[in-house]
Amino acid sequence: MSALRPERKARSDRAFVTLVTNADFGRGAAALLQSLATTGTEADRVVLHTEAVPEASLALLRDRGARLVETDLLPTSAAFNEAHAKDRIHGRNPFTKGEKPPFHTPLDNFAKLRLWQLDYASVVFLDADTLVLRPIDRLFGYPEFCAAPNVYESLADFHRMNSGVFTARPSDATFEDMLARLDAPGAFWRRTDQTFLQDYFPNWHGLPVFDNMLQYVWFNLPELWDWQAIRVLHFQYEKPWQDHAKADRLRPLIDLWRAFERGETPDLSALPGPCG
Repeated sequence: MSALRPERKARSDRAFVTLVTNADFGRGAAALLQSLATTGTEADRVVLHTEAVPEASLALLRDRGARLVETDLLPTSAAFNEAHAKDRIHGRNPFTKGEKPPFHTPLDNFAKLRLWQLDYASVVFLDADTLVLRPIDRLFGYPEFCAAPNVYESLADFHRMNSGVFTARPSDATFEDMLARLDAPGAFWRRTDQTFLQDYFPNWHGLPVFDNMLQYVWFNLPELWDWQAIRVLHFQYEKPWQDHAKADRLRPLIDLWRAFERGETPDLSALPGPCG
């Protein structure tokens, strides 16, 4: 059986791709799909999903225009799987900046590498906890591999990339080479796919922070926040469908996400600015 099982053929040679591995991220993908629809893009919108995603979630994503592609997790070794299991990876690399949700499964993150097996010439990957606020089709013309810096606390973070938004050129040869390097003896990727991709593409091209604006910028770097410039909003750490300790501080962002989840087209010109 093929590792990728699409429901239908591709309608374009370009695609926005996200990954869903449970019902919670299915909610995120539904909001993402709605936000992409409001940009008027004609590219395919692909949801890679594992068999753990319930049919009710898939039905909503299908209704919102997704091309569903069921995928297996990567065929990684038992030693690799043990090293990257939730308890092991969080124990070796505890999160001190924010809270990872209980449904976050680090090992699942590597399944996004399957996008290199897709039948497209150009792909833009978007995490399921992102919203696209303005057209970003220009990114299909960008080279492999482009990503924005992981800036959310200080400008010192510009040296590290964030893998929530990136450009790629699907290739079976690239995928096989990635898999061999990923699961090398003793390999441990501290921030899972993010650490691996930065290692695999050491000369990655930098996108503007506005192509992947991390939610903590709202209160950590308010001078960097500009609704008119932000193209992709990324809910790193705590998710907008959760009750969490930072929810009140992030309320305008959460309300925006909930509007997209409901299938609405929010008025971006009416959004408030950060309080600083």
